[in-house]
Amino acid sequence: MISAGDFKNGITLDMDGQVFQIVEFQHVKPGKGAAFVRTKLKNVITGGVVEKTFRPTEKFPAARIDRVDMQYLYADGDMFNFMNTDNYEQISLNAETIGDALKFVKENDMCKICSYNGNVFSVEPPLFVELEVTDTEPGVAGNTATNATKPATAETGAQVTVPLFVNIGDKLKIDTRTGEYLSRV
Repeated sequence: MISAGDFKNGITLDMDGQVFQIVEFQHVKPGKGAAFVRTKLKNVITGGVVEKTFRPTEKFPAARIDRVDMQYLYADGDMFNFMNTDNYEQISLNAETIGDALKFVKENDMCKICSYNGNVFSVEPPLFVELEVTDTEPGVAGNTATNATKPATAETGAQVTVPLFVNIGDKLKIDTRTGEYLSRV
């Protein structure tokens, strides 16, 4: 059981038969009255976000979320195929379940498949990926006095904002959580 006073971002709770993940929380101690915890919760199955307040002494059971490392194989129309590298079991997930999680993921990259009671609800890409630039405009010489940037297209088709010195064929390190360029490889 997890007390509301011990809430942290990312914890998953089982409340009223629904599974919620804590997106944000704030302990509030007003001048008058009792303290409370203000939270923003995301329903991991439906994706809906709700805001709730709790007394710090309220307790909830932790929801068991299974995260399995699987290799992304290929896309077949609206279906995306993954394989468990331990037992070679394959699963297909629809585009609605995937969302834009595979924006920076190439075929054969490893991802985490998140499920609750056997029902897959999301895919977590690796935190950092290395992708090649397939399209970008050439940088103009002498235009580097400021932190000037330009758009570039990665090999997966994702758009990334990069510095002017990046050219077609360069390999980039990208943070998949924010979609930001980190460095050249």
